[in-house]
Amino acid sequence: MAEQVRAIRTRKTILSAAAKIFEERGYQAATISEILTTAGVTKGALYFHFQSKEDLAQGVLAEQDQQLSVPPRASKMQEIVDVVMLQAHRLQTDPMVRAGVRLSMDQLAQGLDRSGPFLRWGEVGLELLQRAQAQGELLPHVVPSETADVIVGSFAGIQSMSQAICEYQDLVGRVSALMRHVLPSVVIPSVLASLDLSEHRGAAVYAESLENLTAAREATPAGAA
Repeated sequence: MAEQVRAIRTRKTILSAAAKIFEERGYQAATISEILTTAGVTKGALYFHFQSKEDLAQGVLAEQDQQLSVPPRASKMQEIVDVVMLQAHRLQTDPMVRAGVRLSMDQLAQGLDRSGPFLRWGEVGLELLQRAQAQGELLPHVVPSETADVIVGSFAGIQSMSQAICEYQDLVGRVSALMRHVLPSVVIPSVLASLDLSEHRGAAVYAESLENLTAAREATPAGAA
């Protein structure tokens, strides 16, 4: 059990170091030696968990989807808003998420499959939009697959713009504005009027999600994980 805990901690340390280097230098310029130095682990320890720089990058890309999730909402459109605003908040506060986004947007990352995050977020959006449609929350003309792609693509552009201008300092405001502009063409007026699209929504959802995660961990018997 102690060895398993150490292995988990070592993997987390390596991923955190990789995220730091990838965010600072980009995929092409980052080197395994830099990541080793930052992590303070041996080459053997790194290669036990990750076989290559590409494998490390995929680990960082996948890590941004872990741990925190938005609690289910009665309104699936509110749930979509909460997913988007939570991601905006995490981009401002979580180096791992920033590194994952930097990698997914890095057009110079030769040989790295960057499609994963876009496909995963598209799937999340599509499922929630389909459920919203089934609940009568969407306007008649809406095609969920198209709307999911528009939201994911628009968020990618907005966050990239915010990063270039002010290192994400105004991101939650820009994302709130994005939601206010896009959703009136998607959501029926009665549902739209009930949605919380405010800039503080992401931080509130983050606190709620963290509280739920902590409670779930405390409820898990020791050794069950």
